[in-house]
Amino acid sequence: MAYGGYGGYVRLGSHPDPDEFLIATFKTVPGPGRTLHQAAEAIAAESSIGTWTSLSTMQQRVLSRLQARIFFMDKKKGILKAAYPIELFEPDNSSQILSDIAGNIFGMKEVASLCLTDFDAPKKYLETFAGPAFGREGVRKIVGTDKKGKRRPHLGTIVKPKVGLSPKEGAKVAYDSWAGGLDFVKDDENLTSHPFSRFEERVVRYLEARDKAESETGHKKVYAPNITAPADLMLRRAELVRSHGGECMMIDVVTAGLSAVQFMRHQNLKLFIHAHRAMYAAYARNPNHGMSMRCLAKLCRMCGTDQLHIGAMLGKMEGSVDDVMQIHRDINGVGERKQWSRIKPVFSVCSGGLSPLQIPGLYKIIGDDAVYQCGGGVHGHPGGTRAGAKALVQSLQAAKNGVSLAEYAKYHPELAQALAIWQKR
Repeated sequence: MAYGGYGGYVRLGSHPDPDEFLIATFKTVPGPGRTLHQAAEAIAAESSIGTWTSLSTMQQRVLSRLQARIFFMDKKKGILKAAYPIELFEPDNSSQILSDIAGNIFGMKEVASLCLTDFDAPKKYLETFAGPAFGREGVRKIVGTDKKGKRRPHLGTIVKPKVGLSPKEGAKVAYDSWAGGLDFVKDDENLTSHPFSRFEERVVRYLEARDKAESETGHKKVYAPNITAPADLMLRRAELVRSHGGECMMIDVVTAGLSAVQFMRHQNLKLFIHAHRAMYAAYARNPNHGMSMRCLAKLCRMCGTDQLHIGAMLGKMEGSVDDVMQIHRDINGVGERKQWSRIKPVFSVCSGGLSPLQIPGLYKIIGDDAVYQCGGGVHGHPGGTRAGAKALVQSLQAAKNGVSLAEYAKYHPELAQALAIWQKR
């Protein structure tokens, strides 16, 4: 039954054409005194062309052509599926997608809670987005793990403590990490440019340390400096990274905004984008209200991130194995619809509370196509950063060879030390 201006938006049993409609899935609890049907009418209306009252300005051609339609409703679970005519969405504009399907609707009295859990879109719309410049395979090519027989997870770390080290001190930590066998070193999410670590000096010193480690080890190494800032400053920082021979820029994609990610992707700076998801849990932690990490991950892929944090599963961050693996499959193109085929797969990053102890379990779940990052699990090693890096490498070697950590540690002292300290936790 319609009330106010919210009427005619529920069309159960209709079958929207996936080549003409963006399909969004919501999990909904109606507000006090409202039914799920009333909440559904309000969600579809407010996220497309309707509002709380009837409009003298509404034209039939607008209503019939552009209104969203709720075509599926599970009353027991509160699941709704809405179809939005693709004309509602501006090409290559991630902000406008969210302004539509995740705009006013979260604050309406018609809903007590609301979560945008998934979306999909027509190929002709998805292909207006640039997608990753490098993607998973492009990053592998940089590091040299793209060929058969060389494929493996990339191993990385985050310089710790998060903030406080000088560029010289941080570069030493980065060098020890690379010299110990790691592929990838990144800034933490809250390190940008500070009195104790100016961005410009840090980039120069870290890349000098990278060059030294590459020369000594004979293996490619990558540094991801955090360029997160207003867009004009991000561009200047990225250009500095490129001018000193860097291959990567890190962006805090939620706090910077997806539009900023798109802006940097469109510069074609020949730097791959490492996406940190700092603040994502403000949207995704509550499964009943907000927006799922799955939706954010798809948006990041569309906007052009090449690597994306998806969760650790076995570490300190929340996220079930099933949920994290669904995100991994989405951004890696596993079992996806043909609409996404032109957009390159993203390299999944597992990070957050990991140490060498979790690597075999992680490897069993996710395999080769991910970056395994340990921060405290490297720098908290009793033998120091280089020993911590070696222990991480040794743990992966054990996992790939099907050998238990206890057995492998008998012949690898760094791993043995790691087991001794972290098995007590």
